[in-house]
Amino acid sequence: MMINDTILNIIITIIKIVVILSVAMLHVAFAVYFERKVIGHMQRRMGPMEVGPKGILQSFADVVKLFFKEDLVPASADKPLFYIAPIIGIAATMGSLSVVPFFNGFAIADIKVGLLFLFAMSSLGAYAVILAGWASNSKYSFLGGMRSSAQVISYEVSMGLSLVGVMIMAGSLNLNDIVAAQQNFSTKLYLIPQIIGFFVFVLSAMAETNRVPFDLPEAEQELVAGYFTEYSGMRFALFFLAEYIGMLVMSSVAVVCFLGGWGLPGFIYSMFNGSAIIISILEVLCFLIKLYACMFFYYWVRSTLPRYRYDQLMSLGWKILIPLSVFNILITGTIKMFVN
Repeated sequence: MMINDTILNIIITIIKIVVILSVAMLHVAFAVYFERKVIGHMQRRMGPMEVGPKGILQSFADVVKLFFKEDLVPASADKPLFYIAPIIGIAATMGSLSVVPFFNGFAIADIKVGLLFLFAMSSLGAYAVILAGWASNSKYSFLGGMRSSAQVISYEVSMGLSLVGVMIMAGSLNLNDIVAAQQNFSTKLYLIPQIIGFFVFVLSAMAETNRVPFDLPEAEQELVAGYFTEYSGMRFALFFLAEYIGMLVMSSVAVVCFLGGWGLPGFIYSMFNGSAIIISILEVLCFLIKLYACMFFYYWVRSTLPRYRYDQLMSLGWKILIPLSVFNILITGTIKMFVN
């Protein structure tokens, strides 16, 4: 009986992995399309229009192009590291999805230290950028990798500290427990009491995913394409995919830790008390609405703000965001101590 239960759990886990990764890949395809459309309309352009109705199949055409594009490797590159760098990047971001609860009880791995696991995967993804920059044996790539290492060290600290207030309030590192704790909170989300932590987290997440205005490791005008200048074909596509799945992961963390996750208003649970399937569907829809609102914010910022200078980027991290996150921890800890 124990062996049968183990096999059943393995099968269920494999099904979860296939479902989540398939949805994530489709998400990237349509996220790129909507980003180009949104930014196009914000800049009074049409965006993609040629492939499919209103250009909706443009991302799939780009994938086919990259799949058949010649994969060039610089003659002087460190080939083993050059090959493995994009694999590390995509593995780290894909692995991060394993602990995200998209509705109540649905996660590939419901571990007690889910937030720490996300920090570990985020740090591991930085090695992909650093190795890609160094192994390419290109000045542009090397500068992009060095910038990324400094940027990640700076903003990993502020991002981790920004979530300590959430950990204090929820009393757990498990993401399901954090969502459940918000359901018992008066406002049903931690955004209001943790507004400082949310502000720091949003800026740090943009820096972690190398998005405008913190895309200094790429910086097309200065470094051609930064750390992946020498990459082409499917290896370039892996870096591209890792960036957009990283946006998905960071948006999911914001939803789970600050915006109530999959939690619904209490009257909806009372209304559909006898139907677990309907409740699960509504929880998924609630999660996705919040998730795409966060993703839209990425697009909005990209079409609005210019890139920071490198000294401004480092000053913002060390002089503003880290002190703000420490201040938020002190305030949260003090209030928690006196309330309890």
